[in-house]
Amino acid sequence: MSTDPNVERLMDKLLRAVEASFRATEASREAVQEILRRGAETGVFFAGARRGEAARDGDEPEGFDLTQQDRDFLRSLSIRPDR
Repeated sequence: MSTDPNVERLMDKLLRAVEASFRATEASREAVQEILRRGAETGVFFAGARRGEAARDGDEPEGFDLTQQDRDFLRSLSIRPDR
């Protein structure tokens, strides 16, 4: 069974991206833990507009919606995603 070289190239690219993501998450987690060990607090603030009723009405949108992936990422950094 032969594999398409383009598929192999794309799979390799995907694997490298996933590995880089894991390394970045681990580095972020370590940085947050060091900040906490030194007695400071951490927080992540998101800026942006939610696309919904408020945006269509011309009003300023309130807040944004976190996806499950956003929540999982924040938890991986030991940050509780508050609403």
